[in-house]
Amino acid sequence: MSWVTVIWSMTASACLTLALVHGLIWVRQRDAWANLLFALAAVGTAALAWYELAMMRAETLAAFGSALRWGHLAVWVVFVSLVGFVRWYLQAGRPWLAWSACAVRTLSLLLNFLTGQSLNYREITGLRHIPLFGESVSVAEGVANPWMLVGILSLLLLMIFVADAALAVWRRGDRRQALAVGGSIVGFVLAGSMQAVLVLRGKIHWPVTSSLFFTGIVAAMGYELSREVLRASQLSRELRASEHQMRLAAEAARMGTWLREFDQKEIQATEQWRDLFGFTKSEALHLEYFFQRIHPDDREMMRQTLTQSNRSDGRYQTEYRVMLPGGQMRWIASQGRVEFNARGKPVRVRGVSLDITHRKQADSERQEHRNEVAHLLRVASLGELSSALSHELNQPLAAILSNAQAGQRFLAKDDVDLQEIRDLLRDIVADDQRASEVIRRLRLLLKKGEFQPQPLDANELIQDVLSLMDFELASRAILVVKELTAAMPPVRGDRVQLQQVLINLILNAGDAMGQTPTNARSLIVRSSRVENNFIRISVADTGTGITPGSEEKIFEPYHTTKLHGLGLGLSLSRSIVVAHGGRLAAENQTRGGAMFHLILPEWKGDAR
Repeated sequence: MSWVTVIWSMTASACLTLALVHGLIWVRQRDAWANLLFALAAVGTAALAWYELAMMRAETLAAFGSALRWGHLAVWVVFVSLVGFVRWYLQAGRPWLAWSACAVRTLSLLLNFLTGQSLNYREITGLRHIPLFGESVSVAEGVANPWMLVGILSLLLLMIFVADAALAVWRRGDRRQALAVGGSIVGFVLAGSMQAVLVLRGKIHWPVTSSLFFTGIVAAMGYELSREVLRASQLSRELRASEHQMRLAAEAARMGTWLREFDQKEIQATEQWRDLFGFTKSEALHLEYFFQRIHPDDREMMRQTLTQSNRSDGRYQTEYRVMLPGGQMRWIASQGRVEFNARGKPVRVRGVSLDITHRKQADSERQEHRNEVAHLLRVASLGELSSALSHELNQPLAAILSNAQAGQRFLAKDDVDLQEIRDLLRDIVADDQRASEVIRRLRLLLKKGEFQPQPLDANELIQDVLSLMDFELASRAILVVKELTAAMPPVRGDRVQLQQVLINLILNAGDAMGQTPTNARSLIVRSSRVENNFIRISVADTGTGITPGSEEKIFEPYHTTKLHGLGLGLSLSRSIVVAHGGRLAAENQTRGGAMFHLILPEWKGDAR
């Protein structure tokens, strides 16, 4: 058995096997450049092993010289592949060192073919046979080529480059990679270079076996890449498990995902998303088909949302209704992001859609319940204003009766003054309109209605409530001071519900001033614009104030300081304000009394 043939053949076979495996990985995954570079290094090592075996088996000077010369080409392939592998896999190393090492090695390859019989020998003068592993192998004798120093310089640059890269990797914390890759390359290249120099200078009688040292490097690199492959396999399993869990979560939450490439017509979507919008598994999905599923009242809003996302930061979030083929309506919450290329052009959009029908139904039921309670409290509040309302109606009705009786007396006379009759009729019409306005306000407050946000003038809202409560405040000897800021943007709100909040705050202020001397009772109502596009309405009194520490407790349900109070007025008022997107807070004034702040958002259009 020839152990030399076995060892070098096995070395070449192992390297070629590793090269095939990692070459296939690169074919399947074209961005895996580290695997390609490793495969090239392994192929170069296998070729070098074959040339070394050819040199040991050479019988003539020409055969030995040819194998030695072409062996340098294999060394060049391994050399360049190692430099590329270090740069790509370790993401380290100085580029100028890498280019310098490759340039010097390329120069040495050219000198190998242009000077002497090879880079090692200017002239091979003879072959000598020495024993190796129990058999005789050929080694060369001849005149050394002085240009061999260029090859040694390239190997020195390679070791400096790799050492520098390994040091950078060590500093950033990847010490195992620094030792496995950097340490193995520097160690084996140094050992192989020293062995080659000693052999060529005749210090030791041994054939050049650089392929065995390179095989050590290939083994270390292969081990490191195998760890990456195993890690990728583990990550793949974890990813599949995570995707399975996400799929279960998406099904439980009735959530679907979709993707649209702008250069393609069709939409890619999960089965859950198709089910949300009533599409079958095999049905083709186009953007227009998606819009056809959207409720007609929400369709234009959704188009504008997607269009705007292409022009802004790419993110969108919205809620809309979907009409299924069977006539069923479904509420959908969607969130997505547009991805742009390097030139800022949108290339794809990804989105997530969630069925929120149950939440919307629950919100609707809560709003209906809140409207019911609000209606009952409005009735209760109007009960407190019964005397004032009676006065508001009695005054115009009494005036109408008085003017009508006066008109009858004028008409009974022979000499009728038509101008006086006209004046009486004009007063009757004015008093009738005044009574009608009182009744209209009462009907608005007493009716049951849904939450209907609209743009409202805050000052006009305040004036309407104060007009309705004018007699009530006057009967309690309360001086009303209005400090209203003019020319403010409208607020977003439901007129009846916000009137109820103001009525409740003003009634509470009047009750709080029950023990205050009549000459010190004053109600101050202010309006102003605050930061972040909000409007503030403040109601202040000169009453007893709020017990310190109870500024938040007074808004809790069933908390009351009144003898016959239900404790629901302030709680409901806050819930109404919060439903408007605003805040309701209370504080004590330094000069006495309490102040309530009703803060509402400005009207920005009725966007969902």
